[in-house]
Amino acid sequence: MSRPCPVITFLHADYAAEPAVADADFAFLGVPYGSPYTMQGVHGSAGDAPDAVRRAAHDFEYHTELDHWDFDCGGPLLPADVSLVDCGDAPGDPRDLEWGKREATRLVREIVTAGALPLIVGGDDAIPPIVAAGLAGDVNVLHIDAHVDYRDELFGVRDGYSSPIRRLRDLPNIGEIVQVGLRGVGSGRAVEVDAALADGNRLVTAVELHERGARSVYAELPEDRPWFVTIDCDGLDPSVAPGVDWPEPDGVTYGEAATFVRGLAKQGRLAAIEFTEYVPRHDVRSLTGLAIGRLLMNVISLSPHRNPRRGAVTGTLATADAQPAS
Repeated sequence: MSRPCPVITFLHADYAAEPAVADADFAFLGVPYGSPYTMQGVHGSAGDAPDAVRRAAHDFEYHTELDHWDFDCGGPLLPADVSLVDCGDAPGDPRDLEWGKREATRLVREIVTAGALPLIVGGDDAIPPIVAAGLAGDVNVLHIDAHVDYRDELFGVRDGYSSPIRRLRDLPNIGEIVQVGLRGVGSGRAVEVDAALADGNRLVTAVELHERGARSVYAELPEDRPWFVTIDCDGLDPSVAPGVDWPEPDGVTYGEAATFVRGLAKQGRLAAIEFTEYVPRHDVRSLTGLAIGRLLMNVISLSPHRNPRRGAVTGTLATADAQPAS
């Protein structure tokens, strides 16, 4: 099945229909389709998120230029020595949902094989294990979310949006799982919380994060393997990300999320970053799309990751010290 080029690519990047041959440092990929519980969810409200992030980034960049100074990163918005491509969206077929998941995993694997760092914007929160299955080598997982997402099954579906972290734990390449921003009442019952703890997951509530500070929590992330960062947008505070189905007050602030994302990027410890559960129809002035876009721009600008196929690894104009950014 052919994949059409997006009307607007992320940061006006070249379209890479075949990620396996793309010669880039970073690759944006939309993964709109997950594992629905009902037919209504085959293309759920979060399925429009990839294009919404592309538009939000376009609207932001329209008022600036890619060579303008970015004070978050200490250099141009998009450094001249960085190559970025947009791989469009993973395809889906309502008659064969499993095929769509396999295609998404294949595209992620092709991006990684080509030497690029995957920048993923998904649909519902069933996406993380689909993405992680395409990553190379062993990875740890940083999960920012209001909910624990550790159901073993719901309505007979074992890989739906209430179960992604449980399914991540099933994958052989997953090491540590750190879940940050938990709060309120959601998908988890006592049995799921107990199971997550018994499986070795570290659960950091939003209250603990606020009281201790993001730098303190970040400093405890093991350095034994790279990190797959998956951010469910309802993990962020509604003032930062209003475009979600299940907003909860007192969530992770933009600065707290950026401490983790920017810190891992600057230290070259990112295996991939992915966002889920962004619902554009609930957004306010594209604030959620802008927050996602800005975090991705920070990864691009701050990460020392460079595709080895494009030559020597280079640093960025920002100071690549060992401390996370606030």
